[in-house]
Amino acid sequence: MKKGWQTKKLGDVCDFEGGSQPPKSEFIYDEKPGYVRFLQIRDFGSDKNITYIRHSKKNRLCHEKDILIGRYGASVGKILTDKSGAYNVALMKTIPNLEVLDQSWFYHFLISDEFQKPLLNVADRSAQAGFSKDDIYNFPVPVPPLAEQQRIVVLLDEAFEGLATAKANAEKNLQNARALFESHLQSVFTQRGNGWVEKPLETVASILNGYAFKSTDFSAKEGTKCIKITNVGVRDFVSNSDGYLPDSFAAEYEKVSVKEGSIVIALTRTIIADGLKVAVVPQDYDGALLNQRVASIITNDKDLNGAFLFAYLSTQTVVDYVKERVNTLMQPNLSITDLRSMPVPAPPRREQNKITEQLESLREETQLLARIYERKLAALAELKKSLLHQAFTGEL
Repeated sequence: MKKGWQTKKLGDVCDFEGGSQPPKSEFIYDEKPGYVRFLQIRDFGSDKNITYIRHSKKNRLCHEKDILIGRYGASVGKILTDKSGAYNVALMKTIPNLEVLDQSWFYHFLISDEFQKPLLNVADRSAQAGFSKDDIYNFPVPVPPLAEQQRIVVLLDEAFEGLATAKANAEKNLQNARALFESHLQSVFTQRGNGWVEKPLETVASILNGYAFKSTDFSAKEGTKCIKITNVGVRDFVSNSDGYLPDSFAAEYEKVSVKEGSIVIALTRTIIADGLKVAVVPQDYDGALLNQRVASIITNDKDLNGAFLFAYLSTQTVVDYVKERVNTLMQPNLSITDLRSMPVPAPPRREQNKITEQLESLREETQLLARIYERKLAALAELKKSLLHQAFTGEL
């Protein structure tokens, strides 16, 4: 420990106050005299779902400068600030002793691994994946003199400002690289040349509808693999370990057996985050059985290149086609009838091959750029962690 620094117990330099939870029946969604904003963890990332509750002595209030900690589940350890209102039970407000702790110093400590790692260890051991103030009371906190805390905070703020700029640039570049591919992909199918024809999908491909296997048929043990909705991501096949059926089913349900290279599409929750759930069956799922609400597509290779069809199914045009045929966007589903009648545009076979080769080349370049920017983002995150570690070990 650096000269002049002390190590204190967290509970000796900071108090904590848990939130309150009024019944949902008391929530209102328009501002009104006598009411206060009710803060949940989601509200610190967006103002889309503003909620208000009646002023009450039972409320636990926070101000914009207060620092709160997420207490449960996936949000445990989240450090939140810059909001005022009454906070709920999933949050805990910190009340640091400002005679010994600078507020900004304390905030940086809470986001550092020096606090986060032991906190997550405590939460992992809890049945509710959470923590209480007693669980963190004895956590060690480095406490240099206030002037030293403030000096280090200035250094951190300057460094983090530069890191934030670099991160924003990397994220923008990553977004631009992906947008370039999406733009080119869309233009291929909207700026059609001579010789393009449009036909219903069922006339140029074989479409297989899945079978409604019982939930009791499935096992986590090895057997015959099954392709379920959960296997179909947005342009990505997701392997899992809970989709096994008895080996005897392979012959009994051969009619719903799917081959490597087939295209599979989710008929339920077809659109996720504005992307169509469509994927290509990998080699290790060759011969897998197709579950209900998933369809398989095998192209007539003479008329339609499978890679060309997959590219078309990845476009915004197809997303729009699905959205136009559902009653609610909360869970956009695609009927097997609408899939069969979906119009598919295609040029002559030779041009299809040329287009898919160009798209594959551009996709590889995009993925290369994406990996570069993703590595840069990871390096920036590690640098931030390193700076925080140096700050709380007296190396700055």
